Amino acid sequence: MQAEINDTAEQRRILRERGICVVIPTYDNAATVVDVVTRARMQCDDVIVVCDGCSDGTERLVQAVEGITVVAYKENKGKGEALKQGFCKALEMGFSYAITIDADGQHFPEDIHVFLDANIKHPGALIVGARKGLEKAERSKGSKFANAFGNFWFCVQTGRCLKDTQTGYRLYPLRKIRGLGLLTSRYEAELELMVFLCWHGVSIVSAEVDVYYPPKEERVSHFRPGKDFARIFVLNTCLCFLALLYGLPLKLFRTLMIFLRTTYSLLFYLLSCFLILIPYTCVVNLLWRDAERKSSLLHGLLYCMTKFVIRQHGIPGVRYEVHAGGETFEKPAVIICNHQSHLDLMIMLSQTRKVVMLTNDWVWHSPFFGLVIRNAEYYPVSMGMEAIMPKLKSLVERGYSIALYPEGTRSQNCSIGRFHKGAFHIARMLQTDILPLVEYGVGRVLPKGGKYLRKGQIVVQMNRRVPFEEYDKIGSDLQLASWFRQYYRREYSSMCNRYDRDA
Repeated sequence: MQAEINDTAEQRRILRERGICVVIPTYDNAATVVDVVTRARMQCDDVIVVCDGCSDGTERLVQAVEGITVVAYKENKGKGEALKQGFCKALEMGFSYAITIDADGQHFPEDIHVFLDANIKHPGALIVGARKGLEKAERSKGSKFANAFGNFWFCVQTGRCLKDTQTGYRLYPLRKIRGLGLLTSRYEAELELMVFLCWHGVSIVSAEVDVYYPPKEERVSHFRPGKDFARIFVLNTCLCFLALLYGLPLKLFRTLMIFLRTTYSLLFYLLSCFLILIPYTCVVNLLWRDAERKSSLLHGLLYCMTKFVIRQHGIPGVRYEVHAGGETFEKPAVIICNHQSHLDLMIMLSQTRKVVMLTNDWVWHSPFFGLVIRNAEYYPVSMGMEAIMPKLKSLVERGYSIALYPEGTRSQNCSIGRFHKGAFHIARMLQTDILPLVEYGVGRVLPKGGKYLRKGQIVVQMNRRVPFEEYDKIGSDLQLASWFRQYYRREYSSMCNRYDRDA
């Protein structure tokens, strides 16, 4: 999905759709908290402020700010507990992600768009704000040591290197935090959360953000070098032991499950092809001479096999949904679809018995599947339009729809690429409706160039047909391609905002 955020109003709308709120923990930041909260409220409609036992009037100041949610308690319990209270409130309110920002004014709420962009590109990931110019900033020796110390031990405990592990500016996937108990309740809890999320397979992404260091005399810090360094030392000691006893075995188990899941799906697919599809095709080819009858029988088997594999037992760990919108496929159409993965073909074939696809030469001439493809009346693009069109017209007359991928090639990052006009020229020549089918999640389960199947969610959405009579209103074949690309970008963006909440 490609983010197109033109103004703060659009940004606030997308944040709300994706279930992202802002959580601001604060402890005695009366001088800066109102400014931070007000600016955050301008960037995001949903702001939760956690007053962690404030004693300097911070709570009173925050309560006066309109349009925010305040969580407050009398005793100071530490930043870790404040984050926990904020996350619990966010989950209670139905949010899926929380952007945390400190109330001391060092971070810029105007950088919230950085986290939104990163969340769109990496749904379900923990986004960590890497402060720009950290090396050149005027900081205390304790602050510099704490950052280098944290970065080093995080790398030791997880095998991941991050530029800035001490920043409080982050985006957390709330549903993946649920169930993770914290060992600590204060400053060091942020490091602990990051380590545990990494152990549990959550992707961690760095995103550069601006930072402001006020003059020394204006800085408000509750960091206690002696006590807090001691707590961090004890935590890192515990985490190093847990890395060996828990983190590493968990990573090995997760890797094993990915391998087993992929192996199972591959064997399931190969056995289905070699034990059912190819022998069945040979039998049909021997017993029936009528080409239409052979084609009909093969399409029926392809439909049943792909439906069984995709929707039931073929891909473990993947949730599958189809929103047909009342589509019955009784009337032939040119079906277009965004192209993300090798799984696209099976998903398309599982929608209806009467669908034909154009293929590449290597598929047409394949020693394994060529016999099936040729008898099912799939045709290679290399035949040329003049030779293919009469065959496609015959198929449409017999009730078959033609499935095409206007992008021509799979997307590397699941974004909607350029649409070529060939698919729309075929639809115009056949005088059929265009049926837009939009896929979500396929490229994440098996991305382009990927070798392993991942857990995830696949959603197929069928939208309103565009009748042949409306083509001329849109324009030429090239204008049709451009119009449908913009249409797909809007629809896919809407699906991402809706389903990325569960990523």
